[in-house]
Amino acid sequence: MFLLWALVIGLAIGFLRHGDLGNLARLKLNGVWLIFAALLIQVLIFPLGPNGPIVRSGTAILHFVSYALLIGFIGLNRKQFGILVMGIGLLLNILAISANGGYMPASAVALRHAGMEQTAIALEQELHHGNTVLMSKDTRLNLLGDRFSVPATVPLATAFSTGDILLALGVIIFLATEMPRGTERSSD
Repeated sequence: MFLLWALVIGLAIGFLRHGDLGNLARLKLNGVWLIFAALLIQVLIFPLGPNGPIVRSGTAILHFVSYALLIGFIGLNRKQFGILVMGIGLLLNILAISANGGYMPASAVALRHAGMEQTAIALEQELHHGNTVLMSKDTRLNLLGDRFSVPATVPLATAFSTGDILLALGVIIFLATEMPRGTERSSD
């Protein structure tokens, strides 16, 4: 959900720079299907509502598979600076997830601040919920976990990590630089 805000901001900057969605459509990105496959897996394992994730078993393995797909996409398109920044964010998330057995540590405080009370309660009761593990002194690399939050008063509020910040920054950079390409050159 956090990345949706990055998408909106990136598009806004792209349009303010006289960009065009057509320039994005003309980009030659490799392996775009990898993104959609990864998103499908993540939708299935992420606790998006009060009832938790759709798929409740094999979460750790599926989480790694989704990230492997995204790494593949980034590797295929690493010459795009924005995509490279996304890759750094992705690697930070992978570090936190790998250090915690396939689960992202999440702060109950950050979840509550984002209005995700049910998820915070589920984490406190079960310690694992969907793709997350309750952040504690026993979890590792908490600095890279979901410890920040968009306040509940903001639409699509959620908890997010340092890696998510870099992923979002990469999305913004990508859109802000690639939307105007071609339009800048033709106006010279």
